[in-house]
Amino acid sequence: MENRDKVQLQSFLKTLPSVEFCCVYGSSLHPNNPGSAKNLILNNDHYSSWMVLLGGARLITDVADEIGVGVHFNPFVSWNDKMFKYGVVRMHDLVQDILNWKRFYLSGRLQKPVHLLLDNLDITNVNLVNLRAAMSAALLLLPSKFTEEELYAKICSLSYMGDLRMLLAEDRNKVKKIVLGQFELFRPMYKPFIEEYETKELLGRSLSGNTQPIISQDGGLLAARSLVSSLPPMVRSQMGMKLGEKKVLCDSGRVIQEIVIGSKDEAAKCMQTILRRKVMVSSARQAVSGLLAAGGINATRYLGAKMSKAWKSWR
Repeated sequence: MENRDKVQLQSFLKTLPSVEFCCVYGSSLHPNNPGSAKNLILNNDHYSSWMVLLGGARLITDVADEIGVGVHFNPFVSWNDKMFKYGVVRMHDLVQDILNWKRFYLSGRLQKPVHLLLDNLDITNVNLVNLRAAMSAALLLLPSKFTEEELYAKICSLSYMGDLRMLLAEDRNKVKKIVLGQFELFRPMYKPFIEEYETKELLGRSLSGNTQPIISQDGGLLAARSLVSSLPPMVRSQMGMKLGEKKVLCDSGRVIQEIVIGSKDEAAKCMQTILRRKVMVSSARQAVSGLLAAGGINATRYLGAKMSKAWKSWR
């Protein structure tokens, strides 16, 4: 991001109430702001007029929480001759999604490169748990050998599995474009985990005639159990309900519940089913919430733009 753009976006943040964390991706701005009521007072014109008139801050929050996934988006906000779309979310909800993949919505976005503008609560460090989990989930779904590009593509695709928008309102080549366009940004994000898994002998790299080395992974049961152990607690709990659990004694002498896994493929299919459902439900809820929050004219405008981009990718 150019310094001029960064300065302009930081200037935009000053028009909002206190913000603890803000990151930018694509052409949109998404400051995750805990004070939606304060922002409504300061920036009344950013919100749908019918929501402001009928219920104000309480209705806006209720729609985001009860219908959507806890995020309220304001699209088509004009400021300094620029058009923004930004989202507001409670910090508690953001952290819970990062650590547990409760909605697998914002956590999915933060598995991809973003540009940080503000991070008062060290969300970058918290997000390392999310990145390790994404890496483990992708490895469960990948074959025994793959390239670095295929690894990032699988990570990127996790939060789109089951996404209803991908049927009509998203570019069918979205994952490929993200990975190819931001390949060098993915590398520093996941390099520590690739090296960590190499040290644990879960991964190995070998040079080939290609520009990218071939990555190979251990497809055994112990390796699969290790990958599953890095998934978020909520996902592991749901997998345990489907596959069963047993009590085991760990090295520290503590008794823990371990998911009964018959094979890597079994674990991968179970996890994929769980994530697909999470994404499907979250994308549907957020789509309805977004249409309500944007208002009729803005909703039609936004949906039309998304569908136009999607249809072009199908040609």
